[in-house]
Amino acid sequence: MKFLESLLNTLMLSLVELFYLVGLLIGVGFLLGVLEKYSNKFLFKTFGPRGVLATAWIGTPIHELGHLLQCYIWGHRVTRVKFLQLNSPSGVLGYVEHQYNPGNIYQQIGNFFIGMGPIFSGIGVLIIGMYLLVPESYQTFREYIVVHISTDVQDSNDLMVIGRAVLAITKSLFTIENMLNPLFWIFLVLAISISSHIALSRADINGSAKGLLMIFFVSFITNLVTSFFGIDTYVFITRLTEYNAYVLAFSSIAILFSIITLLISYVLYKLKTGW
Repeated sequence: MKFLESLLNTLMLSLVELFYLVGLLIGVGFLLGVLEKYSNKFLFKTFGPRGVLATAWIGTPIHELGHLLQCYIWGHRVTRVKFLQLNSPSGVLGYVEHQYNPGNIYQQIGNFFIGMGPIFSGIGVLIIGMYLLVPESYQTFREYIVVHISTDVQDSNDLMVIGRAVLAITKSLFTIENMLNPLFWIFLVLAISISSHIALSRADINGSAKGLLMIFFVSFITNLVTSFFGIDTYVFITRLTEYNAYVLAFSSIAILFSIITLLISYVLYKLKTGW
């Protein structure tokens, strides 16, 4: 009976750790997917296929670059890459084909991060673009991260972290000085294009699911071993809480511009069809 109770506790602990490790990242991916779906829907109704393709020139290559970089990180063999194809009969704008050894645990875990790659590359390019094109706004956001995320992480829930981060970015970006700066408008076009193609496809989600199962398996085995030796993993969960606060704060950049893209696409659709 004690063995079954211990096994059940280890199972629950592994599920909690899995949520803290990747759950919020999956949630961000789902939210971005919903925002992108409706943005593209309004753009398609307003301009036809050209409405979606207008942002694909920038957004799709960055999306596929995310997959590609993660393939290299996790040791997968890349067999074929198409960063952008505008005339595909299937409507697929780009893809990365890769192979891996099913018996390699590291490469199996990599499937999750390869599927999630566009979120990493999209957020990364947005941050780099902010740093290069609107450095004052980047500095303000950086200071927000240092002050609030580092000190208030234990006292904030997930929605508060996202909300405060979005508010901080909005205040730092949409200023009179930036409005008069041509580089700001370049960044805005870049950000909208990236956010329009940052969400995961069905194939991306299916690939990530394979890696997610392996992550859970490794976590469960690790917890069994640590439980046997009486090692407390609570500190690890605490660290994951802090990590998630950073994930949410940086993800807020993509969420903000996805919302802006949705609003713009909706207004254009209404202007065409009439209010």
